[in-house]
Amino acid sequence: MKQHREYQICKRCIMDTSDPEITFDKKGNCNHCNDALALKDEGWFPNEKGEKKLQEIISTIKKEGKNKEYDCIIGLSGGVDSSYMVYKAAKYELRPLVVHIDCGWNSELAVKNIENIVKKLNFDLHTHVVDWEEMKDLQLAFFKANVANQDIPQDHAIFAGLYKFATENNIKYVFNGSNFATESILPTAWGYNALDFKHIKSIHSIFGKSKLKRYPYVTFFKRYIYFTYIKKMQVVKMLNYTQYNKDEAIEIMKKKLGWQYYGAKHHESRFTRFFQAYYLPKKFGYDKRRAHLSSLVISGSLSREKALIEFKKEHYPQILAKEDLEYVAKKLDITPDEFRNLIEQENKDYTDYQNNENLFKFGFRIRDMIKKK
Repeated sequence: MKQHREYQICKRCIMDTSDPEITFDKKGNCNHCNDALALKDEGWFPNEKGEKKLQEIISTIKKEGKNKEYDCIIGLSGGVDSSYMVYKAAKYELRPLVVHIDCGWNSELAVKNIENIVKKLNFDLHTHVVDWEEMKDLQLAFFKANVANQDIPQDHAIFAGLYKFATENNIKYVFNGSNFATESILPTAWGYNALDFKHIKSIHSIFGKSKLKRYPYVTFFKRYIYFTYIKKMQVVKMLNYTQYNKDEAIEIMKKKLGWQYYGAKHHESRFTRFFQAYYLPKKFGYDKRRAHLSSLVISGSLSREKALIEFKKEHYPQILAKEDLEYVAKKLDITPDEFRNLIEQENKDYTDYQNNENLFKFGFRIRDMIKKK
């Protein structure tokens, strides 16, 4: 378990040495915000230039999808980013197939948000429910593996399911809610690539009990070769072409869609709330709020002073932590004591298990070279 100690904190954002790989320059600014600022002009356009680029993309999508039932596809979790993206799609008069991948952990609030959004915007919703017995077995295997990123089983299924529905419905454009404004900073040491199916299979082969027969998955070849170059699939990060402010988006959706906030980033999933607010801080000493708030600071959505104040606020009361631990344990068919014992075991790194990290690095280098040419 991670021991408490004094941390050095960045002078510009609020990242600190709870990230074991953080470095600081002579001014006391960390590598995370330096890297984010160096990359922001390449893919973040919160201005008229971005609106023009987005209008061009939308025009192409409408033209190519003119005689199709749907011109794009959007994954909807009920959270802020994906919900606002669906709202914006309606404003731009797109015709998306809205897909929700149910991994078994939706909060009632997330379900209500999803229902309100598609009903008020008159969009078709397709919900795919992942086989619970397989998901449960895989998630328990990841806890037994004692790695940091416990969201991998869900995240991989969500991406794989979304791409599957896109190809089945001959949809070329996939909208992705990831964005610079709220997600420019995330230390690699705090997790690992959710799209690495070799990593998933490695952990499951050691700690799992049943075969993954129906679990949605996608290989490196299928995602980056088949989908990209054969099916010509394009991922559109719509929110990077707008002046995206999370608080403003929340207020708009509350007023227009009857949308309700659930407390923190990605807490629309009860599992993810427990993972981010309890498991990571308690076991590894990683508090994702630092990365989320630092991203807002770098994008200019929040001052560093306000970020520090926000970080100090209680966001996960002990009674809620106890309820979530017992709830997650019950869903995974183990006792709370067995679950606590699992969390107390020695921490492991993703590199302790087989993975395709080198393949991903090589593939991304080739991709970047192609983009430059």
